[in-house]
Amino acid sequence: MSTIPLTDARRLIGLGRGARVAALVLAVLAVAFALVFVLSSRHPGTHTIVPLPSNADTVVVLDLSASISTDTYSRIGGTLQALSDSGRRFGLIVFSDEAYEALPPGTPSADLAPLVRYFTLPQQTTPGFLPTFPKNPWARDFTAGTRISAGLDLAHRLALETSRPATVVLVSDLSDSPSDLTRLTTVLLTYRRDGVPMRIVGLNASPADTALFKQILPAGTAIVNAPTLEQAPPHSLTPFPWRLVALVAAAAISLALLTLWRQRLDWRAA
Repeated sequence: MSTIPLTDARRLIGLGRGARVAALVLAVLAVAFALVFVLSSRHPGTHTIVPLPSNADTVVVLDLSASISTDTYSRIGGTLQALSDSGRRFGLIVFSDEAYEALPPGTPSADLAPLVRYFTLPQQTTPGFLPTFPKNPWARDFTAGTRISAGLDLAHRLALETSRPATVVLVSDLSDSPSDLTRLTTVLLTYRRDGVPMRIVGLNASPADTALFKQILPAGTAIVNAPTLEQAPPHSLTPFPWRLVALVAAAAISLALLTLWRQRLDWRAA
């Protein structure tokens, strides 16, 4: 192949080097976006009652203290039903003025289903007699005063002992004993210090009690009202992966720019 001498070859060589650097940068960006896409797609976030990361264990802290009335039983049933249908794995802590581990972390969500019947109002079968909730195992010997700190403290210890990052879900009316508020504040601040995320499912919680948790917990902590059995979602939901779409678009743009910046001509100085 014949060559054509160029008087401005030195300038073109400099431009060529700049084009090669730009092409290398775009290629690195395309690979980086593709890698982040693969890693993100392996651990999509899911949403059942509150959003929960799928790559984390979940510890549910259920309030069965004396302040929980039968008016909120259907909301406990709806919460447990939604969690049991999620196909995830949970630990379960039940608390009143004391707390105990009812199910260890990693238990299949289906194991929560047998508890739903205790918080489900039976259909009326006898005229003139309104149905009542079945007697649950905690009503006589366990249900007493309220110490939310007891349940959250035990959940905090379990969250730190799990092999994967853990999220704690508090299911409560958030009405705590006045004598427990100082301890509760200390426990909530411990959650912030150790980076243990918390979600709250309120059982008709009052605005004042909700405000206390909002004041101490990190901004943006999910606080939702518990659904009734009729409102419980039939299965967990996976939100539309906008982040993954953005990563795909960014990788495609990087590849397109890489194609435009490709060097089409070779030259050398005379």
